[in-house]
Amino acid sequence: MNISKTLMLTVSIALILTLSQYSCGEKAKANAPEAKGLSGVTTRENARKPLSDEFKTYWYAGDAEITSYTLEQARYGELRDGHAVLVFVTEPFLPGKQVKADGNDPSNIPVLKLNSTKNYLTGIYPYSIMSSTFYPVHNHQHAIKVSNSIQEWCGHVYSQINNREQLEFVSHSYFEGEADQEEVLPKNVLENEIWNQLRIDPKSLPTGNLELIPSLEFIRTAHIPVKAYQAKASLKESAGISTYTLNYTDLNRSLSINFSTDFPYTIEGWTESFRSGYGTNSRELVSTAKRKKH
Repeated sequence: MNISKTLMLTVSIALILTLSQYSCGEKAKANAPEAKGLSGVTTRENARKPLSDEFKTYWYAGDAEITSYTLEQARYGELRDGHAVLVFVTEPFLPGKQVKADGNDPSNIPVLKLNSTKNYLTGIYPYSIMSSTFYPVHNHQHAIKVSNSIQEWCGHVYSQINNREQLEFVSHSYFEGEADQEEVLPKNVLENEIWNQLRIDPKSLPTGNLELIPSLEFIRTAHIPVKAYQAKASLKESAGISTYTLNYTDLNRSLSINFSTDFPYTIEGWTESFRSGYGTNSRELVSTAKRKKH
């Protein structure tokens, strides 16, 4: 082999090795959680809180947990009879697309999903409300996604929060003052995620004075701006039942969730106090939900 051929072979091998190293490096970088633009949505093992054996036995048995409730819901200055259902289930979640994963992938985030529904009549027409919250089972970050839809005979509304670099809020409404909205919010505690978090570890719930974003359902039905509001949170226990309470000082609203003190922290019911109705029909009412069947 002459010198020119040897030189060409050496250059070719060096070029192949360089391209191979660059390709592998770029691929690894693209698959890293940090490359997805998802600060706060990390899947690094050292950031996760370990799951207890009782948690894995209960929540990974291949079933969803379904609980129904008798509901009295305040709307338009009166209490309306209805029913509510909470459906909890674990599932894999895609951090990029922020939807349920169809298959296994190392980047999937295991979440505890809550589908919450309410149905009640106001006079002659029905309200149908559903909220979905996707919360990491390792309890190390905020909910990855929250969505809410409301249907009634006047029209319907859909709103959603995605947890990415910040909280990305979108909403579509038939009301002129709300219409189509897109906003970016600083990361904060979400009222929607509280329900999932207490099912994983009630002791991790935030207490004291804090700022949090009310549920998407309340934001839409009360027609208030989507933002964090001042509140005081407390956790108490009596006779095997724990109560987590949020008092919103800015909104004259309180929410109390009653749940079993012992695992699996089953939600027994809740009460919600706020001013309902308009004009002379406006008054403070207390909505209640009581567990019916589990």
